[in-house]
Amino acid sequence: MAGNTLNTALCDIEGGEVKKDSLKRTNIEPYPNISGSYYGPKIPVSPDPLVNYRWENPKASDRLEIYAIKPVEVKAVNPLSFHNIQSITSDKPDVTVKGNGSIMMDFGQVNAAWLEIDSPDLKDSIQMSISEYNEPAILNKGAQNRIKTKAPVKYGNTYRLELNRDLYEGVRYGWIHINRFSKEWHITGLRLVCQIKPTNYNGSFSCSDTMLSRIWYTGAYVVKLNLLKDYFGAILMERSDRNSWTGDAHPAQAASMVAFGNFDIVKKNIEYTSTQNNGIASYSLLWVLSLADYYNYSRDTATLGKLLLNACGKLDAAYNHYGTNPKLRFSGWDERLGAGFENSECTESQNAYKMLSIRAWREFAKAMEFYGRNDLARKYRAFAEAKVAELKRNNNWYSGFGLHAASEAVNAGVTNKPEEKVLFTNEFTDRVNRLSYSPFNEYFIIQSMARMGKYDEAINSIRDCWGGQINYGGTTFFEVYRPSWNKVLGINDAPPNNQCGYTSMAHPWGAGVTKWLSEEILGIKPTTPGFKTFDVLPHLGRTITNVKGKVLTPLGEILADFDVLTGKCEVTVPPGAIARIGIPKVEKSIESIEINGKKIWDGKFIKATGIERLSDDAQFVYLSDVYPGTYNISVVYKGITPKYLEPEFLYPAEFIKLDSLTKGNWGGIYGSRGYVLCNYNAVKNDLRHLPSFVTYVAYCHDAKPGGAGTNGNQRWAFGVNDPRALSASPANNFPRNIGCIYTQDPLPTMQSMTVDIELTEEKSYQAALYFVDWDHKDRRTSIEVFDLKSKKLIAPVKIIRDYENGKYLVFKYNKSIRFRIDQIRGENAVLSGIFFD
Repeated sequence: MAGNTLNTALCDIEGGEVKKDSLKRTNIEPYPNISGSYYGPKIPVSPDPLVNYRWENPKASDRLEIYAIKPVEVKAVNPLSFHNIQSITSDKPDVTVKGNGSIMMDFGQVNAAWLEIDSPDLKDSIQMSISEYNEPAILNKGAQNRIKTKAPVKYGNTYRLELNRDLYEGVRYGWIHINRFSKEWHITGLRLVCQIKPTNYNGSFSCSDTMLSRIWYTGAYVVKLNLLKDYFGAILMERSDRNSWTGDAHPAQAASMVAFGNFDIVKKNIEYTSTQNNGIASYSLLWVLSLADYYNYSRDTATLGKLLLNACGKLDAAYNHYGTNPKLRFSGWDERLGAGFENSECTESQNAYKMLSIRAWREFAKAMEFYGRNDLARKYRAFAEAKVAELKRNNNWYSGFGLHAASEAVNAGVTNKPEEKVLFTNEFTDRVNRLSYSPFNEYFIIQSMARMGKYDEAINSIRDCWGGQINYGGTTFFEVYRPSWNKVLGINDAPPNNQCGYTSMAHPWGAGVTKWLSEEILGIKPTTPGFKTFDVLPHLGRTITNVKGKVLTPLGEILADFDVLTGKCEVTVPPGAIARIGIPKVEKSIESIEINGKKIWDGKFIKATGIERLSDDAQFVYLSDVYPGTYNISVVYKGITPKYLEPEFLYPAEFIKLDSLTKGNWGGIYGSRGYVLCNYNAVKNDLRHLPSFVTYVAYCHDAKPGGAGTNGNQRWAFGVNDPRALSASPANNFPRNIGCIYTQDPLPTMQSMTVDIELTEEKSYQAALYFVDWDHKDRRTSIEVFDLKSKKLIAPVKIIRDYENGKYLVFKYNKSIRFRIDQIRGENAVLSGIFFD
């Protein structure tokens, strides 16, 4: 990033690995300094400070290396306590600390790093903090240090924040806190020490939409940050789940191959994860898809052969429990997929898993054909055909499919065109709900849109999902995300925590979009393993006018450059490969095509050297059997590409208002048809008067009346005259009680709770939720609203903060509803009442 200069003057490590207790001098670090050099110009759309840095011969066996960066911005709480604070952004900090206060530093992008300062005369105790967002991070129980604020460890004149055994965390922001001051002292050095696996950018991508280019490089960067010595990591922040998650690795490995061409590292991770699935059934199948994907890109027959029995075991297991209800455990954080671990065996998850099984059998069968195991190809193709035939005995086999199951059905090749048309209309035309909560799951959704030829809709969703994260301030991609966050939260604010627990803002499972852009927009995709044959079919849709990039293959680089405004195009086919190149029509007509100065098309094929066949359809003029070489192509277009009409974000539920005046005096304002006062009579004993049109109100994971759920229950006060406490009746009398249900922070994945309201019939009604931060714990909370049956999002996310005096959020809808209440900050999230009108 601009302003981030690298400091490669860190001291060398003596004698290889250094134990903590042997560190005797300053700036001793656990890894050597970066060992490459800068090459070529920077790429402004990339957040990676090493995007143009190259190692001579990076390989999977390389250990991690380090480099240091300085802040791009610094500011102080209590500025009078710090003299010359802006020197922190220079190469030679020289800050005089003159009193209590804090220094906040922005390093410009998220890094896999730890924070250090130098001081020759520090005598007082200080604390330091780090975070991916703009306030010191706090995570869940189970982390080695869940609160990312701690006194640093002293090594000579260096003070290093050490929060876990691996040192690194996801760090964009850092803080120095001076809570006790006795005499002046000085900061003479400050750095963020960043770890990195030596990895070169051997792929590239750019297009007329700068945001899409930024998305490609951001996806590559988040994968690169999570490359560890022996495997692909899955998260930067240490919150107790730093594993190589097999399913998370699928999109990360896919992105890594197109961005870096680091096949040996991908191979190593596939081998590393071959004996694990994290207890998640679908992750076993994603491992098989990763193996097939790796084989298609690398043509590594030895690794495929080595792992053949392993893959067959996973595919056979999927067949054996296809008709049962396997313990999926997890399908995704999306509400429609059971909200992660809350209800992973929901119908949508089961249907999606069955379609994923068919896809895995088919893609593995295709790999077996190329590999020469026709027996296995026949076996797994038969598995797929048997289940598809079973499905299609019912003409409405897909009638219960939601977005995720529909996407998997399309990706598996199960659907025909009429079925795709129905599914697209039902699940993909809604701009809000064609987005999954998880960018991991959204990767499979945009894959299915491409298979249906819905590129404009896919690009629109990419801008909403991944572009929205960048607009939020992201320099890496998040574990979960909703575009409506951007309306109610500031740039780089702490995000909502939820069913995934504390939200990771540097999660490489969100990087699948990088591969999608290379394969679908740039259009480079292998058709036989190792790119012995490949396609270059750029799908630009109605909004992109040029695309350029390259992909590294075992045979060399494939380069492609298409501009449908100028008609100038170029493709390089590496030695040993044969290509099919599609000249995009983009809904215009093509009058002529010249290659290397010779006309080959004027409505019919004119034979030319190196081009064996030519044909066309509605999308492309195809140059087939194109042999190695560089082809400069000149296209004369006629006509205009129609504009893409972007749909609006539409929500069927209406947000009525935020009320901060009524407090506990709800009578005459809310509750005319009924109410629920949480834990009012005693713990686990609400005061309830339900409307005749409401069947039940249930809390948290249990959607049945009377279910205990897993939310916390508390009665804060009994018989008080505090106006914030809820009246027991519409008379608004005193004394009063006040209770709440609450999220069970800091337990992992318990930062969220739900309230389900089921109606007896469709009926327009108003629901008001009452929140009060009774014990002044500085709570900050987000509220999501779903249709209870479909689990589709029906209102933008709302944020409630500063509610010590009590606030109501009021919504209007006509069907059964689910409210999900998520903690952002504070001790937990709480809810005290529900009122019906």
